[in-house]
Amino acid sequence: MRLKAKLRSGARLRGGILRLPAEMLVELSGVAELDYVLVDCEHGPADLVVLQQHIALAQAHGVPVLVRVGRGDANQVLRVLDLGAEGVVVPHVESASEAREVVRSAHYPPRGERGFATYSRAGRFGAVSAAEHLDAARDVLVIAMVETAAGVENAAEIVAVDGVDAVWVGPADLAVSLGVPPGDAAVSRAKEQVHSRAREAGAAVMSIVSSARAGAVEDADFVVYNVAHILLDVFRSLRAGSEPG
Repeated sequence: MRLKAKLRSGARLRGGILRLPAEMLVELSGVAELDYVLVDCEHGPADLVVLQQHIALAQAHGVPVLVRVGRGDANQVLRVLDLGAEGVVVPHVESASEAREVVRSAHYPPRGERGFATYSRAGRFGAVSAAEHLDAARDVLVIAMVETAAGVENAAEIVAVDGVDAVWVGPADLAVSLGVPPGDAAVSRAKEQVHSRAREAGAAVMSIVSSARAGAVEDADFVVYNVAHILLDVFRSLRAGSEPG
């Protein structure tokens, strides 16, 4: 079942954010039966050949892939979807007009402006018909990141854009934008505000956590485990001979 269908069913989806290269972590995600892998091509290498290899590996293990692209990078949105990603995460969305541009870049006409091809990996190299490929492409997930004071202010308009499936508040960038330290109460209040607007609009919410314990209590449709932080805690605990966290 594709991620969008799982989301519609009300499932709470859990996955990890990884940076290239991370073949073993992709495989471990499949073995552990996580719901998805999120590959970060914003704060990490964006090599499309390596990304293709990771998507193929994830699919071999039955794990859907989301990709975080660079800000407003329509060309990268096209390419990662052609490679077989089931959705895109776009950072620093600050307005409804920017959200509409993201939706247009991720969808085929008449909804959007994505260039059409069936000979890509997403089209199984031409093995599926144009109609089948168009039907599958309707399930592409579009997740907008709100990471600035302007984005928070415009959150209601952003989540109301047709085609924005979910919103993710980026706590680190938002803290910098608000001029407060990470973890400040102002960030939590802004996050709650954005999530409230998303729920009112019928959009899903995505949230990043740094431990299984935090993930268990996080009120989000997409729980994103910060794998780098979690592994760092594990390695530190190994050195100290204690339990992580």
